[in-house]
Amino acid sequence: MTAAGNMKINPDRLWDSLMDMAKIGPGVAGGNNRQTLTDADAEGRRLFQAWCEDAGMTMGVDRMGNMFMRHEGADPTLDPVYIGSHLDTQPTGGKYDGVLGVLAGLEVVRSIRDMGLRTRRPIVVVNWTNEEGTRFAPAMLASGVYAGIHDEDYANSREDAEGKRFGDELDRIGWRGTENVGGRPMHAMFEYHIEQGPILEAEGRQIGVVTHGQGLWWLQVTLTGKDAHTGSTPMNMRVNAGLGMARIIEAVHRIAMDHQPGAVGAVGQANVYPNSRNVIPGKAVFAIDFRSPDLGKLTSMRTRLEAEAPVIAAELGLGIEIEPVGHFDPVTFDPALVDVVRGAAEELGYSHLNIVSGAGHDACWINRVAPTVMIMCPCVDGLSHNEAEEISPEWAAAGADVLLHSVLEVAEIVR
Repeated sequence: MTAAGNMKINPDRLWDSLMDMAKIGPGVAGGNNRQTLTDADAEGRRLFQAWCEDAGMTMGVDRMGNMFMRHEGADPTLDPVYIGSHLDTQPTGGKYDGVLGVLAGLEVVRSIRDMGLRTRRPIVVVNWTNEEGTRFAPAMLASGVYAGIHDEDYANSREDAEGKRFGDELDRIGWRGTENVGGRPMHAMFEYHIEQGPILEAEGRQIGVVTHGQGLWWLQVTLTGKDAHTGSTPMNMRVNAGLGMARIIEAVHRIAMDHQPGAVGAVGQANVYPNSRNVIPGKAVFAIDFRSPDLGKLTSMRTRLEAEAPVIAAELGLGIEIEPVGHFDPVTFDPALVDVVRGAAEELGYSHLNIVSGAGHDACWINRVAPTVMIMCPCVDGLSHNEAEEISPEWAAAGADVLLHSVLEVAEIVR
């Protein structure tokens, strides 16, 4: 383990950095709207770069805009320890989702310098581009390219709601680097994140030791019926896409409940057309989100939906298309790194709990190419992807202390 429990990050400096970054791309209700590849994203990147360079770090940027800020080790030939998350937010995002993990990484390096410590391995703090996927789907796009899940042409061709391409917007804001994507030597990667769920707060625990990440299937369903007047069309002559959507949503809930425990399912995005109050919908498009840490359950939920939904559609005379639009298998984080994080929490006297991440994170992709682990801190009422997202300075500092000790153990203090 690292030397002493009195080695801590500077909690006030970490909190001030979070608040200063939150001034860039402010939301309308106290949070942030710093969507990827916007002018606000570019401004946030410049501030992060300036802070890192003030801390003696050097920058590399790859062709997906991923930022790699390097703090040199005593032996520059050794594979570095990475700390990474993201600076982009949802349109109505909070001040901590993703940002905490990036700025805590910076704080780890600042604290190491303040204490006059030196590590054998270099440390690299990463800002991964377009984790949220809210402007350019899918989520975790640039880390996915890094890990070989997507190719660069696919990523560059992604379009937002206005038809603007990812690649064009990356060039426009001036953050396309020249470095090849992927292939950087990585000894390990840590990602520190807010839980985005209620478990840690409800259990009164300060630290989430993330052992696994849920797998996910996103299935987009398109139902085709017939537009018709709501008042003059007899009930037995309707081909109602909205009714079909309602019945399939009920099926999604039933399927998820049948796979308890450890499985969830919902429809979070839904549109009917023409979306007029006196027109029976002739078309419905909606997205199903199934998640589980158990690959068998995840696969079973998709299989059942794809069997049951066409039956529902046929009963109502509807056409149906089901298109997978997002997927990753459940993730098992590196057991040795999990032990390091748990040991650091115990050494520091912080209460902790093994936890499964319910959300997708860049670490889920990087886990495919390097040993990876996540650390989580509580968030108030489990609320995230909301401008009311909140954590306490004490929670932020506790997780950052665990991050500091974990990184120092893996990067190896030079005595």
